[in-house]
Amino acid sequence: MRFYLRLAAIAAGLIFCVPLHYLWKALRLRSIWPQLFLHHAGRCTGMRVRIEGRPLGSKVLFAANHISWLDILAIGGAAPAIFVSRDDLQHWPMVGWLAGLNDTLFVARHARSQVHGQADQLRRALDQGRAVALFAEGTTDGGAHVLPFRASLFASLYPPLEGVAVQPVAIDYGSVTEQIAWVGAEGTGANARKVMSRRGSFEVTLRFLEPLDPARSGDRKALAAGARDSVVAALAAFAAPADPL
Repeated sequence: MRFYLRLAAIAAGLIFCVPLHYLWKALRLRSIWPQLFLHHAGRCTGMRVRIEGRPLGSKVLFAANHISWLDILAIGGAAPAIFVSRDDLQHWPMVGWLAGLNDTLFVARHARSQVHGQADQLRRALDQGRAVALFAEGTTDGGAHVLPFRASLFASLYPPLEGVAVQPVAIDYGSVTEQIAWVGAEGTGANARKVMSRRGSFEVTLRFLEPLDPARSGDRKALAAGARDSVVAALAAFAAPADPL
């Protein structure tokens, strides 16, 4: 019953936000409604987001670790970001349509012939002042462990664009990480039911870290490694016990 009540609350938020989103689009305004909907949907799942640091508002690529589908609701509700996602997501019923409403950039990660065109698409979005969020591990299989960030996903930043920065984001579910984490062996529906059937609420902390300058990083491999190092250090610092007085 708890799962269906939360699902109904998300649906109600969608019904409210979508017509207003299309109105904003008709007026040629940058719509605020995807961010508001994602924030609402996150709260409906029981998630409470705590923000540390200051997210950049434009010309930024957020590079985050990836634990759960909830990460999208957390970051998307905290910052006016569009997302980079694998291309098969756009064919998922309902999910693909919702992703399209938020101008999601779909990437065919295993199609080498499309790499340049997709990098150009991301460059244009950044150059136009958009904030773009990227889950740089490219998978949720790592769970609480942060896998290497894929350097190929940073190709769009070279040659460097003026004024564009990479801001690492550490996503931390704390003590509930293992309960929230979504791995490939668990179906999407099963994980959603598990999470949304939980009693009460749970907290996720988003740490928006010091931005990185692609020009100073050298190349995409160094940039990917530097972004991951920042995320890993932030997660380790929070997990470490406090020094005794």
